[in-house]
Amino acid sequence: MSTILLAIAILAAVGLVFGALIAVANRKLRVWEDPRIDLVAGMLPGANCGACGVPGCRMFAESLVAGKQKPSGCNVIDDAGAASIAAYLGVDAGTATRRVARVACAGGWSVAVQQADYAGLESCAAASTVAGGGKGCSWGCLGFGDCAVSCSFDALHMNGDGLPEVDVSRCTACGDCVEACPKGLFSILPLDQRLFVQCRSALEGDAVLAQCRVGCTACGKCALDAAPGLIQMRRGLPVIDYAMIGAATPGVTARCPTGAIVWLEGAQRFQPPVPDSKTLAGVH
Repeated sequence: MSTILLAIAILAAVGLVFGALIAVANRKLRVWEDPRIDLVAGMLPGANCGACGVPGCRMFAESLVAGKQKPSGCNVIDDAGAASIAAYLGVDAGTATRRVARVACAGGWSVAVQQADYAGLESCAAASTVAGGGKGCSWGCLGFGDCAVSCSFDALHMNGDGLPEVDVSRCTACGDCVEACPKGLFSILPLDQRLFVQCRSALEGDAVLAQCRVGCTACGKCALDAAPGLIQMRRGLPVIDYAMIGAATPGVTARCPTGAIVWLEGAQRFQPPVPDSKTLAGVH
């Protein structure tokens, strides 16, 4: 019996010693953390999308408390949410233009040629490894929806024409779709940059139209109609200088024969008009 009591006493003493050591270490090594971080983190949406430039809402809250960023830097909360955080921290909410994903392809099944039937794994990444996929335009969307699967915010859906549609009311500009697309068709752009080219084909003229009725034919009419320097033709495609986007007008797109360059009027989802055969007959 005495042996048992001795063992218990030894264990208790060891526990007390280690407990005291842990308490001392906690006091000496503890890193103080501003209690406002938890409160600010709770005011953020918890999306952890990374669009603010840091990996997660917790780190963004730390940046806000440290004064390194402004509440408006969150691409998910609205103006009222940013104002609430700013009021709590006693700082300016800041200004930021909301960013969304845009997809540079309008060549759905109804307007683009399929040169082969792909019967493998229903994935764009898989299909692209087999001769670039079954689509005639090797730069176009393959339509299996890897981008939609990658989207954690239900902001991407495949429409009936086999193209991804971006719901800008849900898009957080996290960039997951950019990484998921094997064709590199997605880009993250400010929502107010309405001039956009929905084609990546490197072909020109009739060679484009043989593969897709809404492809860019490299006619250059948009560049001619735009303010000097706003649009330049490079490798058969119009390239927009977004530093000059303030000079852009809807009229830039008026003479595009296929609708490859569009002016987005704030629509939640967008799809260019499909030109009829009479319009295409005049494109060479």
